[in-house]
Amino acid sequence: MLTDVKVKNAKPSTKAQKLFDERGLYLEISRNGGKWWRLKYRIQGKEKRLSLGVYPDVSLKGARERRDEARKLLATGVDPSEVRKAEKAEARAETVTFELVAREWHERFTPKWSPSHALDIIQRLERNIFPPIGARPLQGITAPELLAAIRIIESRGVNETARRVLQMCSQVFRYAIATGRADRDVAADLRGALAPVKHTHYASITDPKEISALLRAIETYQGSFVTLCALRIAPLTFVRPGELRRAEWSEIDFENGEWRIPSSKMKMKEQHIVPLSRQVIAVLDELRPLTGSGRYLFPSLRSSSRPMSENTVNAALRRLGYEKGEMTGHGFRSMASTLLNEMGWNRDAIERQLAHAERNSVRAAYNFAEHLPERRRMMQAWSDYIDKLKAGEK
Repeated sequence: MLTDVKVKNAKPSTKAQKLFDERGLYLEISRNGGKWWRLKYRIQGKEKRLSLGVYPDVSLKGARERRDEARKLLATGVDPSEVRKAEKAEARAETVTFELVAREWHERFTPKWSPSHALDIIQRLERNIFPPIGARPLQGITAPELLAAIRIIESRGVNETARRVLQMCSQVFRYAIATGRADRDVAADLRGALAPVKHTHYASITDPKEISALLRAIETYQGSFVTLCALRIAPLTFVRPGELRRAEWSEIDFENGEWRIPSSKMKMKEQHIVPLSRQVIAVLDELRPLTGSGRYLFPSLRSSSRPMSENTVNAALRRLGYEKGEMTGHGFRSMASTLLNEMGWNRDAIERQLAHAERNSVRAAYNFAEHLPERRRMMQAWSDYIDKLKAGEK
């Protein structure tokens, strides 16, 4: 049997040594002086070894206690080495969080996505999923727990966003399965659990008197100047909110008075030209000293490397007193479409400027500049009309 003194005074030699205690416990001493506690045991006819710690961190008494615990497992037919492996695997699983795997998945597939799509995905996860379950071990997340996170999105009335975020979570779980860090996709258990998406028209103001009041209200906005510029440009260009907030300075051609939005950012995946009126250029000239040295016209307040969030314009309208059912950022498109048609502008030119789908796919590949001379005149006339409404003219 070993004693504390014998263990303490044991010296290394030219080759490894083993000092035996009892019941399979021994101290292994390496040539450089390291001391390890080991347990030699047999199970199912096989001789095996189990590490019990390093001396002096684990004393002789501590090593004997660990030996006795291991032998209790052996008495019930359980291999202590397998228990150790399971404990280590469980500890590793605790560090594999949903956010860790989601960010790895995002980084892995980003090269296959358009920049705007990749940014949209990570922002939706950061805003909606990482706060409630991002730090949770991925293996431990249950379907009810994931549903609770998705319900928070639904409670804001954005059912389509909830559906898309759930799809993203499903892709993260499937990626974890493929990389050996999950056994199943719990998001798949939530099929049918979400409220159906109701496609409704975006709230919009089309009465000239009410538009006049809205335009004057915008000029009283007391928030960020960048947001104010976005509010001013939205009715003049009537692009989709996502196209507006992700606008980049490199896309603006001041010399020719054009904003060329690349196909990767467009809903219909074709390049779109927005003729810029004198009024839009004037707003851009005010904005350029503030954000012109960066990438985006309207960067996020938190990081200039990202565009403003998808809710910024709508939130600004709410601050101005316009409820969700009265006016939205998308509503500027309906406003322009309704009034331009009433003014008698060429319907094809209006539809082309709205970047609506072209049913003929062959024609769609070439029509981004269709009706462009007329669209230039129309966009300037529209801005002039907006100015008159803002001034209170009938």
